[in-house]
Amino acid sequence: MSAVAEKAPTVGDVLATASARLAAAGIAAPRHEARLIVALALGVEPGTVVGWPERPVEPVRAAAAAALTERRSRGEPFSRLRGKREFWSLDFALSPDTLDPRPDSETLIAAALGDIPDRAAPLRVVDFGTGTGCLLLALLSELPHATGIGIDIVPGAVAMARENAAALGLAARAEFRIGSGDTRIEAGADVILANPPYIASSEVGRLPQEVLAFDPVTALDGGPDGLFAFRALGAAIRGLLAPAGRAYIEIGAGQGWQVARILGESGLTARATFRDLADIERCVVATL
Repeated sequence: MSAVAEKAPTVGDVLATASARLAAAGIAAPRHEARLIVALALGVEPGTVVGWPERPVEPVRAAAAAALTERRSRGEPFSRLRGKREFWSLDFALSPDTLDPRPDSETLIAAALGDIPDRAAPLRVVDFGTGTGCLLLALLSELPHATGIGIDIVPGAVAMARENAAALGLAARAEFRIGSGDTRIEAGADVILANPPYIASSEVGRLPQEVLAFDPVTALDGGPDGLFAFRALGAAIRGLLAPAGRAYIEIGAGQGWQVARILGESGLTARATFRDLADIERCVVATL
């Protein structure tokens, strides 16, 4: 007598299982995250997951959803599961060598665009600590005749930034180099962007698991006081900035006055600060 074939799970079944697992792991908004994960595993839009719960799921897809759910339950961010993060309405591929871009960093782009009177001008942009290339490429996407150079000390990050530039159709206007603040670059940059590591070494271990376990420590650890990178950055900006240029530098909470002092010691003037959506000072604007 032949065995009765096991009934395939439905979308609703897979969603319920994923939601329960995430809830048990203490993940916030488990139903919402489960919907995203199941949609990713099935290769459909999240709305389809909700609108078609009775749809049968192939075993290989159900297994993929279970594997992704397990990774998320251990703290891996959804952006890492997806392999991409949206930033400034653009998709940026991630790798273990790159920081996962955060909405807070969009503060730099908004500040820079607010200071540029002519977006059609052939501006030159330099981006220190480029990572995925998100800052440079987001700005270039808004400035059709601008060109830019992204610098990072990590070869894997530079490779990822190049891939993102190509995927976004910006490779012809964006160059990426392995290096640091002392990398040889032609002076006269109209805009300088920088997102240096700014977390004090003693605080790195207290970061959330999804940051500490999956973002590169080199992009987080700013030394004993969190300000080490700013000291080197000040001199680099001073040597590269055009007379009328501006630098937009991301900072940690409460670091505004300290970064302003460090920049002043390098011959720069901190002209303004901008706050992120959480009302935290996130960007210092510096000029010659």
